[in-house]
Amino acid sequence: MQPVHIIGAGLAGSEAAWQVARAGVPAILHEMRPNTATFAHKTGDCAEMVCSNSFRSDDDVTNAVGQLHWEMRAAGGLIMAMADRHRLPAGGALAVDREEFARAVTQALRADPLIEIRTEEVSELPQDGNWIVATGPLTSDLLATSIRNLTGTDALAFFDAIAPIVHADTIDMSVAWEQSRYDKGATEAERRAYINCPMDKPQYEAFIDALLAAEKTQFREGETAGYFDGCLPIEVMAERGRETLRHGPMKPVGLTNAHRPQDKPYAVVQLRRDNALGTLYNIVGFQTKMKYGAQSQVFRMIPGLEQASFARLGGIHRNSFLNSPTLLDDRMRLRHRPNLRFAGQVTGVEGYVESAAMGLLAGRMAAAQARGRDLGPPPVTTATGALVNHITGGAEARTFQPMNVNFGLFPPLDQMRGGRKGRKDRYPAYTQRAKDGFKAWLDAQ
Repeated sequence: MQPVHIIGAGLAGSEAAWQVARAGVPAILHEMRPNTATFAHKTGDCAEMVCSNSFRSDDDVTNAVGQLHWEMRAAGGLIMAMADRHRLPAGGALAVDREEFARAVTQALRADPLIEIRTEEVSELPQDGNWIVATGPLTSDLLATSIRNLTGTDALAFFDAIAPIVHADTIDMSVAWEQSRYDKGATEAERRAYINCPMDKPQYEAFIDALLAAEKTQFREGETAGYFDGCLPIEVMAERGRETLRHGPMKPVGLTNAHRPQDKPYAVVQLRRDNALGTLYNIVGFQTKMKYGAQSQVFRMIPGLEQASFARLGGIHRNSFLNSPTLLDDRMRLRHRPNLRFAGQVTGVEGYVESAAMGLLAGRMAAAQARGRDLGPPPVTTATGALVNHITGGAEARTFQPMNVNFGLFPPLDQMRGGRKGRKDRYPAYTQRAKDGFKAWLDAQ
């Protein structure tokens, strides 16, 4: 049996290789790291998480991301299995110890007799064979050139920013306190999963002034800053209005200052655990393109972080993706070169979970092809099906931008109340319909 080749061992590529092998088909996973490094990755491990350690909400009843988690678990996904094994307290979110998570994914792939990992850079798209391109936002220059030459159009691009990480023992807990927003979580650890740093109005105003005045990374000639709204640098959000951050990552709602419960904070900066030991915390939503020196100065203005030591400062990188609605069919194949499938962030989905889900789907489709069968996508009523439908034709090609999974991609429910007041009944109805549809899709294979 001819193998399936996968380029890129990120979350999408790792999940694709796992799904191919689960179907009894040999998989060859090509990964250029660590021989050829990227500025953002630190190891040669598969599925290394760069921007954050969170897979976001794990609520599969009222949240589209949680429903996507459910579907990946139902399909025997490696990424969800390893995330569950190495999860950290994070309120209602699924966060992981990123180093242990990536190490576990790598070990599972290397231990599988049907998976071969080749440490090599693929610099040109192959002419024949059964291939999945899952190179993500940091596609090498040579392969990116090959993709542009083949598609006949420039890939779109935005800039993805990385949040800083703080050593936990340098956070002043006489100022900060532990609490998840609205005390969400089934256990005490979940309800105390975040560290919160409060600001009064003068502190907030001074912080915004410093943020706006700080020296920023300059773009190269010819580059434009077409950011994805879900991953905006904090200073770009501040430029949109002085109150923007108070209604975004610094919103104070659902939190009570444990030290001064009578005082309502004007704004709150949250930090989320980044490793199992609890020694590292990332500043939630604080992706940035400030220069390193400026970051240290500005972030130490946050109450509780005056003496903070940073394990990693923020950064910024170019993130390229295809105009998939014009290029890919609903089997995720390049329309004029159907031996090539694309998966992950390069297809125009945004987020770790969404990228891995597209890898899962591409892997199953490629394995079916290797066995002489055709596998269509899940129903559009499912989270996975809604995503792949969006990127392969559901989106407007002229204005196509990266998209997280959300209920806006799902077909409407008949006779269900719309608007904010209807969500209580509508969202569980969406997820129940999705579960039924996804189970039926799996049972038919």
